[in-house]
Amino acid sequence: MAQGDSGKSGSFGIRKVVGWTVAGLALLLLAVVFSASPFFSVEQGEAGVVLRFGKVVSVASPGLNTKVPVMDRVHYMSTRIEKRVYDKVVSYSRDVQEASIRLSVNYHVPFDKIDEVYSRYGVNYPERVIDPVVPDRLKKVFGQYQAQTVVSDRVKLGQQIEDAIKDSVPDGIVVDSVQFENIDFSANYTKAIEAAAQAEAEVRKSRYELERERVESEKRIVQAQAQAQQIRERAQAEADSIRLRGEAEARAIAAKARSFIDNPAYANLIAVERWNGVLPHTMLPGSALPFVPVPQGEAPAATPPAGPRAAGPRPVAGPAPAAGTP
Repeated sequence: MAQGDSGKSGSFGIRKVVGWTVAGLALLLLAVVFSASPFFSVEQGEAGVVLRFGKVVSVASPGLNTKVPVMDRVHYMSTRIEKRVYDKVVSYSRDVQEASIRLSVNYHVPFDKIDEVYSRYGVNYPERVIDPVVPDRLKKVFGQYQAQTVVSDRVKLGQQIEDAIKDSVPDGIVVDSVQFENIDFSANYTKAIEAAAQAEAEVRKSRYELERERVESEKRIVQAQAQAQQIRERAQAEADSIRLRGEAEARAIAAKARSFIDNPAYANLIAVERWNGVLPHTMLPGSALPFVPVPQGEAPAATPPAGPRAAGPRPVAGPAPAAGTP
């Protein structure tokens, strides 16, 4: 029994070795067949670097291409615009304030520069060329700015960083753009900035209130001046009116005086015009009735005719003399 079992296990081991050998030969055959295929394809947005015994012999464009079996190998490189993000890059401002910066870089390699870039830097050229340049240029440019001016000069800072990176990247690699995405200062400095901003806001508010008060004061002064000017103009107009009325009255009085002098009868005309038709109740001895001329000296008395009184207007008799009047 022992010898039979030993023979079975030996035959099983031989079959196992033979099986592994056949599988290995099959895989080797498949690899040879695959590598011996003269055709290969390149995706759109890529380039195929064809190597013959390790030397670049051509760059294949997108589509179906051919190669020499066994002798040629193909490495693929992107010609698309790629993006690399550099997060939490610690930098220091000119006034030694620490900041954590997030930056992104868009780049690509033109098709006609693929062989040059591959020959000099290989497929992993971003790690060899771009990664060392970006943080270094970022720190140098950022260190030229004061922390308090970084936010206000952010556009200018981003442009200077982009220019510095473009100038430092080797020929053949094109940096399309650089985005200055975020800046985080330390918590203490952030609080200090917020306090300074609040203080500045209070100062601007105070200045605004002072300016408003000044404007309101000037407005009140202008209004008071306008009111005073109106009062002066009204007073001047009233004074001119009074003066003109006085001058008119003076001219009227002077004209009347000249009329009295030039024509004595004008006084009787004025008296008649102003008489209200009422006779006086008392009269002084020897006075005459109003508007009845008193003859000067003695005149012969007229003898009334005999008989009935002639018709005609009756003389107006004054009131009886008061008691005690001679």
